Amino acid sequence: MKEKITAFIHTLSMYDYILFGSAVFLFFFFIIVAILLRNRLGIALTFVILGFASLMLGPTVGYMELHKYLYKHSLTLLSYKKLHFTNAVVIYANLKNESKLDFKECVIKAQAYKVTKNKYKNYIYKLKPFQKMSIVQADIKKGESREIKMLMEPFSYARDFNISLGADCR
Repeated sequence: MKEKITAFIHTLSMYDYILFGSAVFLFFFFIIVAILLRNRLGIALTFVILGFASLMLGPTVGYMELHKYLYKHSLTLLSYKKLHFTNAVVIYANLKNESKLDFKECVIKAQAYKVTKNKYKNYIYKLKPFQKMSIVQADIKKGESREIKMLMEPFSYARDFNISLGADCR
């Protein structure tokens, strides 16, 4: 857990620090306003709730929306094929940088999950894939598109499956 937290802190950008700082500033601002208006209980309670909401929701929702805006990309799964003579699956995808910034690196994650005729089981299977893998693509310029070929191995599942892709670019 400690490693994940330190890895997260090392990947933060200047924009993330500004976002987190402004969330803490809003928290203190709302609390100070609530203290000043302590004689009006309803308004003071509203400012306390706003303060804690800005402290809890501001960094999480802001982080997701900020990264969705700053590091906009599209990842398209072109095809995947299970190899017959090797326990592996070949995945072909296309990654395009649609942001106004150059990406230093993109971590592309592929997940394989089971498929059945039952739609409720399919939803559960998507939450817990039976195999995962990831690769790193470095130095993607703005507007650039890259063809990606991934090899997921060892892959010994014999029944029907699907592949989902995701990317985290910085």
